[in-house]
Formats: sequence, C-alpha cells, structure tokens
Amino acid sequence: MGKAFPGDVGIAVRDVQTGWTSDYRGLDYFPQQSVSKLWVALSLFDQIDRGALGLANAIVVGPEDLTVFHQPIRALALRPGGFHTTNEDLVLRALTQSDNSANDRLLNLVGGPSVVRTTLGQKGIAGVRFGPGETLMQSQIAGLEWKREYSLGQRFFDAREAVPAAARRAAFNAYVADPVDGATPLGIADALARLRQGTLLSPASTSRMLSIMAQSRTGPQRLKGGLTDGWSLAHKTGTGQVFQGEQAGYNDVGVLTSPSGQSYAVAIMIGRTRQPLPARMKLMHRVVAATIRYDAQLAAQRAAAPAAAERSS
Repeated sequence: MGKAFPGDVGIAVRDVQTGWTSDYRGLDYFPQQSVSKLWVALSLFDQIDRGALGLANAIVVGPEDLTVFHQPIRALALRPGGFHTTNEDLVLRALTQSDNSANDRLLNLVGGPSVVRTTLGQKGIAGVRFGPGETLMQSQIAGLEWKREYSLGQRFFDAREAVPAAARRAAFNAYVADPVDGATPLGIADALARLRQGTLLSPASTSRMLSIMAQSRTGPQRLKGGLTDGWSLAHKTGTGQVFQGEQAGYNDVGVLTSPSGQSYAVAIMIGRTRQPLPARMKLMHRVVAATIRYDAQLAAQRAAAPAAAERSS
C-alpha cells in the first residue's frame, strides 16, 4: 500500500495484544503537525498522576494565548477578562477540535516544550520529536518570524503572502526534509499501543485520555471512514500547511478496537503530497480494512484451535 501511494508516506500497524507489527518506512521521520497534541495531553495527564495538576483546576485563556490557524477558542479568549475554564475543557478542545490555542495554553501550563520532551524521554517513547509550539513552528514553515499581532484576524496570512516565493519554498522544503516536530510511524504506533496497554499513565488517566481521543471531531473520513460495524477509533489527526499545491503533513494516528475488544495501534503519516484528498483517504481506508481482515483471521484461528485440539485427542 505504501509503495503504491504516489506521495511521501509512512505506515505502521501494531497488534496491541501480541506486539506483532507491520510497517512501511516505519523508521523515517514525518511531520506530525497536530498529532503532537497527543504529547501535550500525555504530559498533562502525567502531571495529574503525580498530583501536580488536576483536570478540574481553573485556568484563564486570554488574547495573549492566541496562536494561528484553527483556534475556535479565539472568540471566547477575546472577551473582557478572557475565558475562564478548566484544564479538562482545554484538553477536550485540543484533542477533539484540534484547537491550537487551547493546546498551546496547556503546553505553557505543563512547563513548555522542554517538559514535554522530558516526559517523552522518561516514558521511553522513542522516534518522536516535539517542536517549539504552534506559533514558532508555523511561522518557521512559512519563512516568518513570529509576531504577537499575527494571532489576530488575517494578519498571519497577510504576512505569509508577503514572503517571497523562493524564501517560502526554502523554508517549506527544510521543514519537510527534517521536521522539527517529526515522528516515525513505528514510534507513534508503539506509544499508542503502550497507552492502550496502560503502561504510560494511571488507569484513570489512561481511560480518560482514550475516551477524549474517541470523541475527536476532526478527520471523519480519514481512518474513521474505513471502520465497519462494531469497530471504534480513538485518534488524533494532523494537517500541515499547503504551498504551491503541496501539503506538508496529512496524518491520522490512533487505536482501532474490534467488537471483541482486540486493539491495534495505527499510524499513517503523509509527509509531502499533491494527491487529492480522496486518494489520501482511500489509503487510510485500505489500511483499516487490512487491519480488520487481520483481526478476522486471528479470530478464526482462535475459534479453530479448540476443534483441532479435540480432533488430535
């Protein structure tokens, strides 16, 4: 499937129960974009497990917390006095709506990018980088240096349009070639499998993080579009900037669960492509379908084993 796709793609699927894994370019680094919101949430729940933070803790989001691109919380943050909410509300917004400003507010709360990188290291999560946050990273990809006024209105887009094409191309290519937020499909699949197994967080935090991921509203036709009856998905999408018809990062990663409770960690990361959206979604659907067939074959083998044992006796 990976070879047949006309684009820069990496794929990994891991059977959470057995550890059996299949991959295509599984050790190459691809841009994560909003997939990296998973690691902010992981750091938050890790600090909750250690008693440093709580989901119900009050928090304020103001104009100074606004970022770029998708940030539904912006209208609330611009109210007089800002938006008064909780940590749980912010992580819900970050993971289910992919709200950049909600995510960066949580990032600051947990201690910044260095703390997230430390958390990844302490958890033994390999093959996953964490960038400098939305504002700095998205500005770098566009060939800009971040300015606070870019968070308001169309100012970021206006500034980006003013960057000479050669400079934007150079910045875009540099990012795709060595993404500061890059991750390997195998690294992500391993982390998701361990999250599902409950070895990264406490049982309560594991359950809450996966339940939030299962509520994700983004990418309904990516991995989720390939599900059949009874299957469920807890996931996070990632979508990068487009320049001259090329997109730097179009991803979906998550945990597929069968009707019988068998789980599979899946990571599909498209690093650079000009393919239309239906072609990208078709690839994701094919990977989900192959995983479902694999699960059916294992179920058939399990069902046949007692009968075979009976005959041999």
